[in-house]
Amino acid sequence: MSVLLIFVRLPLVVIWLVSSLLFVATVYPLSSLSMRNRMNRGWSRAIVAICGVKTTVLGQPTLKGSTLWVANHVSWIDIFILAGVRSVLFVAKSEIRSWPVVGWLVAKVGAVFLDRKQRNSLKVVGEEMKRRFAQGEVIGLFAEGTTSPGYDVLPFHSSLFDPAMRANVDIQPVALRFFYDGQRSDYAAFVGDETLVGNLWTLLGSTGIAVEVEFLPALEAATCQEMGRADVSRHLHQAIGSTVRRGVTQPESLGEIAPQR
Repeated sequence: MSVLLIFVRLPLVVIWLVSSLLFVATVYPLSSLSMRNRMNRGWSRAIVAICGVKTTVLGQPTLKGSTLWVANHVSWIDIFILAGVRSVLFVAKSEIRSWPVVGWLVAKVGAVFLDRKQRNSLKVVGEEMKRRFAQGEVIGLFAEGTTSPGYDVLPFHSSLFDPAMRANVDIQPVALRFFYDGQRSDYAAFVGDETLVGNLWTLLGSTGIAVEVEFLPALEAATCQEMGRADVSRHLHQAIGSTVRRGVTQPESLGEIAPQR
């Protein structure tokens, strides 16, 4: 990790954050949906570039019309990596709303927050997803419900597949594979007791971090209806899992891995 690189990149993060807050507070509410989407993509690509993460997109992402993207989850940067491909609204855990500054920003650009402690939260989130789908938007879902080191995929929480199936939209699996100096790695993973600031510090002080974003063939809405939620969940988990495990040379136990820094 290079302290010098951190102090070069940190002012850029501050500029990015301040400009984003100003635009969200002033220009964003007055802009059309297409303009907001362009701004979201621009902000997302900018922060990924500032953090020095090289992104390679594989496959054919669904770039038009409403759809649900289901991806594995390794770090907070995943959100911006995917939003740089297409402006995507995420179903996020409610804890993110309390993050300083970033939580407010994420809420203002349209994240849908899920509080698993509230009994009616799933219903509220489902209704909001339905409304967004009706507007032709894409929603991102990290079905594991938490981050992992990225060598494999944790079990899925499939309850939020229902709103997409009821809205009759396609569901596209997405696999994220992280690398460090050309090798599969959990270096950038945001897991365990690490703080958001600590993980950001790691990214800002490093070179050689890269991610492959592979968009797998989408399950068409009619196919999802025929399969049912349980089979859809199994199919997505297997498809994403086999793609994520590609290039992992040794078996890894998700419960025992700590980021290797």
